[in-house]
Order: sequence, then C-alpha cells, then structure tokens
Amino acid sequence: MTTSLLYQTIDQLSREKGIDPQIVIAAVEDAILAASRKYYKTAEDLQSHFNKETGTVEVFAVKTVVEVLADPDREMTLEEAQKNNPDATVGSEIRIPKATDVLGRIAAQTAKQVIFQKVREAERETVYAEYSQRIGEIVNCTVKRTEGPDVIVDLGRAEARMPRKEQSRLESYQIGDRIRAAITAVDRAARGPLVIVSRADPLLVQKLFEMEVPEIYDGTVVIRAIAREAGERTKVAVFSKDPDVDCVGACVGMKGMRVQSIIRELRGEKIDIIEFNDDISTFAANALSPAKINHVTILEPEQKHLEVIVDDTQLSLAIGKKGQNVRLAARLLGWRIDIKSEEEKRQEIESQMAAMALRGAPVTELRRLGEKTLQKLKDHGIETVEQLAQMTPDDLMQIQGVGEKTVERIRRVVTDYFERDSESESVMAEEAQVEGESPAPAAPEENSDSATAAETDVSVEAGTPAETGPAAGPAEEPGAPEAPEQGTSEGAAGEEKPE
Repeated sequence: MTTSLLYQTIDQLSREKGIDPQIVIAAVEDAILAASRKYYKTAEDLQSHFNKETGTVEVFAVKTVVEVLADPDREMTLEEAQKNNPDATVGSEIRIPKATDVLGRIAAQTAKQVIFQKVREAERETVYAEYSQRIGEIVNCTVKRTEGPDVIVDLGRAEARMPRKEQSRLESYQIGDRIRAAITAVDRAARGPLVIVSRADPLLVQKLFEMEVPEIYDGTVVIRAIAREAGERTKVAVFSKDPDVDCVGACVGMKGMRVQSIIRELRGEKIDIIEFNDDISTFAANALSPAKINHVTILEPEQKHLEVIVDDTQLSLAIGKKGQNVRLAARLLGWRIDIKSEEEKRQEIESQMAAMALRGAPVTELRRLGEKTLQKLKDHGIETVEQLAQMTPDDLMQIQGVGEKTVERIRRVVTDYFERDSESESVMAEEAQVEGESPAPAAPEENSDSATAAETDVSVEAGTPAETGPAAGPAEEPGAPEAPEQGTSEGAAGEEKPE
C-alpha cells in the first residue's frame, strides 16, 4: 500500500519528536474537525478520518436511522437513509460526506494551531514519561541559550532548565559549553522545559564519587551524608562496611587522583572527606576538621544541640571563613553546634559561679537556727539568707510556728552572719532554750583553741557577697589583740536583747 506524502512527513516528524505517529494523525484529524465545525456552524455530529493513501482528511456527518424523526441534525428517516445506502436499516448509522476544500485560510490556520498544540502536548508527555524515571542521574548536556538568570541546556531529545539557584558560583556558562549535571526534578506544570538539572545539588557530588570510586559503586564504601555550598566547599561523610578498607583513603585515591578528578569537574571546589562515626561526639570532631577539637559535649540530645571546645588558636579554623566550616559540619551532622574557645568557656564558668554567688547563700547556712526553724522558713518559700534578711518582723510573724522570740533570734543570727561576729555562749544558750534544747557547756573565753574553732566556722561560710565584711581580716591572725574584743560577745548580746 502506497502512502501519501503527508503521511510520510508525519512519520518523519514523529521520529524527530520521539512520539507515536498515531498521535500526530489524531492531532490532524482533530484540527480538520475543529475547522469544519467552525465553517459549517452546525449541530450535526461530525467525525473526521485521515486517509493514508490519499493524504486527505475526510469529514462526515453521522446520523442515526429512525422511524420517527425527532432531531434532524442527528437523525434521519429510513427513506432518506436508503437514498444514500440501500442497505440501511432502522438503528444503523449513515455517514454523509462533508466537503473540506471550502474551509478557507482561517480554518487552515485554526487546524495548524491545533496540530502544533497536540504535538507539543504529546512531546511533553513523552519527555515526562522518560525523564521522571531518570531523576538522580548525571547527564551530559550542551548549553543552548540563556533565559534571564536560567540556563537552557540540550539533552539531545529534550531541553532542560538550570535555574540560578542550581548553578555553581564559580562557573559561568557560554553557548556551546558541554557540562555534566544531575537531573533533580521533572516539572509537568512548567511552561518551558520540564526537566530541571543542577550543578549545585549534593547529588552531583555523590554521583561523581560513584563514578570515580569503585568501592562506592560496589557498595563497600557508603556515603552517609553530604553538605555542600556549591562553588566553595563540600563535606562528604563516608563509612566502610569492610574493616580492611580505608573509606577515606579509597575516596582520595593514590596521590589524591580520584578526588582531584572530581575537584576538576567542579571547577576547583574544595572537598573534605570525613569518616562517619555512630558516636555523635566523634563524628562532630571529624566533621570540624581540619580544626583540632578538645572536647565535645552533648547539651540537649532531643533538640540535637552540642557544644564544642577548642584551643584559642583553633577557634577561627573551626569556625571557618564566614562560618562556613561549622555551618557545613552542622548540616552534615544535622545537629546545632556551638563552638567556644577554652578562654570563652572559662569565662562562662566564672560568670555562672558569680551568678550563683549573687543569688545568695542557702538559708541552711544558718545552722544555729535549728532544723525545725529552717524547715519552717523553707516551707514558707525562703531559700536564701539574703531573702531572709530583707523580711520585716511582721513578715516573719506571718510564718506559722514563728513567735517574737524566734523572730528576734532570726534577726540576730542573720546579723551575726553578715557581720561575721563570733558566736557567744549567751546566744547559744538562748537558742537552746527557744528550741527546747539544753545549753552547751561554756568554754573559756580566752582559750586559743575556741577562737580557732570560731574562726574556722567563718571561713566555711565564705563565698558570699558578705565575704568582704570587716571580720575577714582577724580570721587570718588568731593571735592578734583584736580577737578577744570580738570574742566578748556575751556583753554585746546582753545589750542587744532589750532592743
């Protein structure tokens, strides 16, 4: 059977576009049918058919044979049907030819637009069906043109688009340049090329390593994570399933030949190859290379937050230029990283200790009040000596179980705590009577051992803001004349009591 020139043209077009010839034939039939409907302006049921031998598209009006005519546009009587076809019966369909040579220029233009639209849709469906299965592959392509910030590349059978964010900062592209890129997506809704390729995606680095390193290709060495800032630096975490295979050495290659090949493909981008470790602290220390890490502390495991301590000389190296090294390490780990130098950590600890000191000494330091009184104070929400000192007698009287005598004793003990006065025997006797305890036996006032014991108690209470009080000096010189003056608290206590 001979075919027309039109059919041969359609067949050639289909081969070039990579689509089924029947799709183009259907597009031609639909185009002529649309033009015929526009020309005849009828409600008849029109159908079209492409004749491969003559190369023409035949248009027919299809009507159903009925006994009683109800819709003249779609039905016809048996008598009329038998004029066209003597074998016609009720219920059969009659095809009445319609002339197509009268359609004119406008109808032909309409048909042309329909054909182009159908062919374009068929082509896009073919491209989507093919490349949606190839996401993640590396393809060789040629720069075809630029559209604003985007670069359009030729894949051979289709075009692909490389957006600005998918381009490397180090690279500039000229028409005709041959490049390798990774297919990252196929966007069916895009107006232009459907295929999206990238030179900035970490997937490109992974595929290049698979091509250059046989151990990665066969699965002996596994790439566990990649963090990349295209055009500047990439960190690759690798792990070896075989203990006899050095994962880092396999990726670097003899004299660095393997990794250098990848660096050349990426136009000089720096690549750090790091050994993966299940221990997050060890992995973090590896990820921050080339800096040397002193200590890694996990602060919040659930929030994935860790702290890294380095020497002062290693701090800038660990952070990297504009924070790039620590930023890539954080992406590689998936953890938040705080980097501090030894000096910064020391100052932080000192500030924390100072803050703790400012918060005040615990009320339990006032042991002379007795356990029962201290417990009452704590139950009332009084935790520090400073907080207790700010309370008025009326405030203290509000505490259940605290009377006037207890209030007076509390104020005296707090005053003695801040002034660092020695504890007198009379005060101890008074405290014992209030608590229902027997007074302790009196010790000689001028006994040097007793003075030393009292001074020792003062040094234990040090470390509060009151440490700079007037009693700090005499404690260092137990034999000084001032000690007996401070020790004569018996008379002083007697004078304070009436107040």
